[in-house]
Amino acid sequence: MKRILAISDIHGCYDEFNKLLTLVKFDPQNDRLFLLGDYCDRGEQTKEVIEKVMHLNKESNVTCLKGNHDQMLLDWLLLDDPKKFAHYFRNGGEYTVYSYCGLEWFELGHTHEEAKQYILENYPEHIKFLSSLPLHHETESHIFVHAGVSPESENHNWKDQQMETFIWIRDEFIKNPVKLDKTIVFGHTPLTYIHECDDIWFGDGKIGIDGSCCYGSQLNCLEINNDGYKTYSVLREDKKI
Repeated sequence: MKRILAISDIHGCYDEFNKLLTLVKFDPQNDRLFLLGDYCDRGEQTKEVIEKVMHLNKESNVTCLKGNHDQMLLDWLLLDDPKKFAHYFRNGGEYTVYSYCGLEWFELGHTHEEAKQYILENYPEHIKFLSSLPLHHETESHIFVHAGVSPESENHNWKDQQMETFIWIRDEFIKNPVKLDKTIVFGHTPLTYIHECDDIWFGDGKIGIDGSCCYGSQLNCLEINNDGYKTYSVLREDKKI
């Protein structure tokens, strides 16, 4: 079988993402790569990460999924909803504005609304790409998703969940057994929340891979091969905006 690689929650950490792909010696011709969402916010280089992910997505062996932060960015850009605006900027959205519009955007007197219009007008292909992303992918032995699935889901109906479950679920999924026959690979929940360290977590029918890179920890990659699993990580570089 092709070697399968899974990475999640890049969150604008462009340099670490490139270093991780180099570390695992990613080969688009011979490897299968899954990116589990949350490309934007909190890190300094959202624009560059999304451009990189869009380029990778052109390869037939690369599958990019949607995360909750990707949807929050879309909601801010495409919906006129003050509650979604406030929620987005409480969760790292300002770093995405800095990435697209420049570090001095607000200091120069520009508004959030002007930032929205600037991104809409200058990066429509990014918006189209994020809007098109699927919520899950299934192989013979694994299910890849951003956040998880409902513990009430079964083999015949897990795909019928609402989008909010696929990209937002946390405690209900983490703390309860799942009923699916396949192992679920997920990001979204920082691993320190699950087992008090940033290394990949192997649970019963679940594998968590979010190493909290954007918070100063590490970006993880899970490798699935004929012999089982292998893990890789790249430490976060010390950056300040």
